[in-house]
Amino acid sequence: MSMHSHLAELERRHKALDKEIESEKLNLAADDLHIVELKRKKLLLKDQIEKLRMRSDEPERTLH
Repeated sequence: MSMHSHLAELERRHKALDKEIESEKLNLAADDLHIVELKRKKLLLKDQIEKLRMRSDEPERTLH
């Protein structure tokens, strides 16, 4: 999987988690612990996305 497609997949999963969190918040019988776990997963994905973006911005290293 290329870095670009991996990044796109992480962003898709991040967006899906965001939608799931919003849906759970609207549910009156929502489990607060489940929402916290979803938010934790979303934050981990955000960190992975940022790391990949930083790596893709680094100039290519050449061997001399």
